[in-house]
Amino acid sequence: VTEPLLVEVDQIYHLACPASPIFYKHNPVKTIKTNVMGTLNMLGLAKRVGARILLTSTSEVYGDPLCILNLKPIGEMLIQLALLYCARIGSSVLNHYFICPTGVRSCYDEGKRVAETLMFDYHRQHGIEIRVARIFNTYGPRMNIDDGRVVSNFIAQALRDEPLTVQAPGTQTRSFCFVSDMVDGLIRLMEGENTGPINIGNPGEFTMLELAENVKELINPKVKIISVDNTPDDPRQRKPDITKAKELLGWEPKVKLREGLPLMEEDFRLRLGVPKN
Repeated sequence: VTEPLLVEVDQIYHLACPASPIFYKHNPVKTIKTNVMGTLNMLGLAKRVGARILLTSTSEVYGDPLCILNLKPIGEMLIQLALLYCARIGSSVLNHYFICPTGVRSCYDEGKRVAETLMFDYHRQHGIEIRVARIFNTYGPRMNIDDGRVVSNFIAQALRDEPLTVQAPGTQTRSFCFVSDMVDGLIRLMEGENTGPINIGNPGEFTMLELAENVKELINPKVKIISVDNTPDDPRQRKPDITKAKELLGWEPKVKLREGLPLMEEDFRLRLGVPKN
């Protein structure tokens, strides 16, 4: 998508971008090119052919809410509330803690923020029909086995009889949405009448230790759970407020974590050639 694309379409799902920290930190310049130039190209295409365009943004645009407002779960108005709070107290804490434009994850985080801005600028200036989803952690079959994200890491490690490596302190949380639920939410957003941004994710919140314990129990009770150093700028909490998705899209996730993990395990076993005992 960093190159212009000439096709005739009615709808554009703009999902392009490495989403695993391992991959986007490996080539941060290409990551931000995908988010900025890629979004410009897709919006240009939407303008030329009159297509509706949906952007998958990310929960990462919220930064780390624990640093400033301790808002939980994360609602779509969080950024605006944080800005108002900082303005009221005359603080620049927002630049140092809430949003980090200079960190190793910024190519992804800030790239997605710019992509959202471009979507709404094209909407206002050119009348483009847009939809913006802020998606939270998603998992499911056919993920890259060495993806680098926590669910695929833990399942692959458990199947390989390797220790489950929990990044310290292990109390940081994520909310995991099964892929079929995510796809349903995106289609409902695209087909509906609301531009967004709308959070699409599973509000069930788990610490990294809880996730590791679930994977151990369900897949390989013999493996150990060990602690490793954390990566820089790793958000400490992720729990979506999906009130808007429920009210405007009639959507909420159906697949619980303990139901989705075995489905992903089955796919990983097949590709790794690990028989079930």
